[in-house]
Amino acid sequence: MNAIDETCKVCGSATEPVGVVTGRLRGRTFHVRRCGTCGYGFIADPWTDYGEIYSDAYYAGEGADPLVDYVFEMEHVDRTIRRYEWRGIAARVHALTPVGAATRWLDYGCGTGGLVTYLRGRGVDAVGFEQGWSVPRLREREVPIVDELDEHAGRYDVVTAIEVLEHVLDPVEELRRMAALLRPGGLLFLTTGNAEPHREKLNEWNYVIPEIHVSFFEPRTLVTAMERAGLRPERPGFGPGWTDIIRFKALKNLKRRTVSPLDRALPWPVLARALDRRIHTSAHPVGWAPR
Repeated sequence: MNAIDETCKVCGSATEPVGVVTGRLRGRTFHVRRCGTCGYGFIADPWTDYGEIYSDAYYAGEGADPLVDYVFEMEHVDRTIRRYEWRGIAARVHALTPVGAATRWLDYGCGTGGLVTYLRGRGVDAVGFEQGWSVPRLREREVPIVDELDEHAGRYDVVTAIEVLEHVLDPVEELRRMAALLRPGGLLFLTTGNAEPHREKLNEWNYVIPEIHVSFFEPRTLVTAMERAGLRPERPGFGPGWTDIIRFKALKNLKRRTVSPLDRALPWPVLARALDRRIHTSAHPVGWAPR
C-alpha cells in the first residue's frame, strides 16, 4: 500500500481526510482527501500498478469501470452512443473558436481514436495522443497519432482532453503538457466530473472509482490548476454541444451502448439542461493559451 499523500497537488495547501472508499478490484480500501483552499479531491494512496489496472479486461468493460467498453466502441463505430459525445465536442469547440480544414486539433488521451476519426471525416486536421493498450490498435486502424509531445510544442489550435484529468496524479503538470502543445490563443477543452455538488460526501460519489479515478475537481479547482499551468481559464457555461455530450453521459450511465429510435425520440435539449443543473458538467472552465 502506498503512503498517504496529504498535500494538495493543485495549490500546495494542507488537505483534510474525507473518508474511505472500497475499490472494485481486489476489494482494497482507499483514502480520500480534499483541499479546503481550492476544492481539489484526490485518492491519497493510489494504486499505481497500471499494467494490471488498465488491462485488456478494463478496455472490454470488465475492469474497474464496468461502464467503459472501448472494444465495443471500436468495433461498432456507426452504432455506439459515443457518437453523440463526438458530435457534441465538435459543436462545443466550434462554438468557442473557429474550426475548419486548416484547424490543427490534438485529442489528448484519445482512447481508440473515435473522436479523431470523427473529426477527420469532417475535414479537420485531427490527430491523437495515447499510451499503452490503445496504441497498437490505433496503428492497426491507421488512426494518426503523435509519439513525442515535445516535438509538437506550439503546434495545435485545439487540444481536447475528454475524461482524462481524473486519471492523473499530478493534474497541474498534465495541464502544462497540454498547454505546451497549443499555439498562442489556442483552446484547451476538457471534460471531467464536477465534484462541487459532492464536496461534503466526496467518498460517496459514484464517480470516485479509486483504481482509475484519482483526481476530482470543482470548477474553481480547475481555474487554479489552469492558471498554474499557464492557461487563461474561462467559464462559458452551457452552450452548443453540451446537449449531445450530456446525452451520451446519461445513456452510458443507463448502460446503453447503441443508438436507438427511442433515445432519438426523447426531448434531449430539455433533458440535458435539467441533468446539467444536477451534475454541473458545463460549469468547468476551458483554457486559452496566452497570445
